[in-house]
Amino acid sequence: MQTNLKVTAILFVLTGAVMVTLALFSSVLLGTIAFLVGTSRESGAPLGAALLGMTGVTLTIVLLAFAAPCILCGWGLLRHKPWARTLGIILAAISLIQWPAGTLFGVYALWVLFNRETELLFRQPHAGSVSSNR
Repeated sequence: MQTNLKVTAILFVLTGAVMVTLALFSSVLLGTIAFLVGTSRESGAPLGAALLGMTGVTLTIVLLAFAAPCILCGWGLLRHKPWARTLGIILAAISLIQWPAGTLFGVYALWVLFNRETELLFRQPHAGSVSSNR
């Protein structure tokens, strides 16, 4: 079960990293489009540019707000922090509604995190080393 826990932790970190990448990409893309719209001579261009800019900022904030718990959870799971198991269960349950990949990941993560062997891993004293053998 140790290997499944590592896979789950890495998947949480990768999910967060993808969301951070999307946040940065969306802010640059929407900012560029807002600039191009704003420099046009159309009558509604300033309003359109402002709306695009606000959409980019909002999307970036939302993506970063979802990315941070995923990365934190993955880091905590790799170090067998008890709070990370709880956070992982919550995040996995939320991901169930993200059909189809989120659903598959959510089911897998819940199976790993609710497993009796995994629960015991979080109860044992842990020195913080990811590579220790059990």
